[in-house]
Amino acid sequence: MARYTGADCKRCRREKQKLFLKGSKCESAKCPIEIRPYPPGEHGRGRTKDSEYLMQKREKQKCARIYGVLEKQFRGYYEEANKKSGKTGENLLRILESRLDNVVYRAGFAKSRDHARQLVRHGHITVNGRKTDIPSARVAPNDIVEVRSSSRQLTPFVVAAAEAGEKTVPAWLESNPAKLRILVHSLPERQVIDTQVQEQLIVELYSK
Repeated sequence: MARYTGADCKRCRREKQKLFLKGSKCESAKCPIEIRPYPPGEHGRGRTKDSEYLMQKREKQKCARIYGVLEKQFRGYYEEANKKSGKTGENLLRILESRLDNVVYRAGFAKSRDHARQLVRHGHITVNGRKTDIPSARVAPNDIVEVRSSSRQLTPFVVAAAEAGEKTVPAWLESNPAKLRILVHSLPERQVIDTQVQEQLIVELYSK
């Protein structure tokens, strides 16, 4: 499966804001964007004003990087969102939020989406009682996501249970850290998705 293997912190610096790709490091003074708050590269500090197209492109790149999705898959999500009723941008964010790796991250069972993706790939997660090792698998309302009983004593899940309550879980999910279980109440509306992207710019980019 294709995936990004470069430096995560460069992606944050490119977007000139924290994308929270490295878990606790993003909250610490060691976060590179705190030290070098400008894009990477020789000319990072001297870039000119962005054009309309570049702003749209950067917004798409930022959204894809936040959720850990490469271009081909992201474009597929957009096309699916465009076919649904309602606002395309909101549909797109709802699709991205419903990914299994994002749900595991949102519930506080992983430090980052990359970490959640790894936990899913290694077969530690079940959906409605069935092992699911595909991070891009999508959840639906009333689904139950759980850590497999054979995996519950692994360090990431012991830590997640111990740190329960430190991270706010969105209202569309119900997290039970004691049982390492997540109940999906519904798919989220735009107003409860805290991802800092302007989805209309993405729609404008793909609509050209």
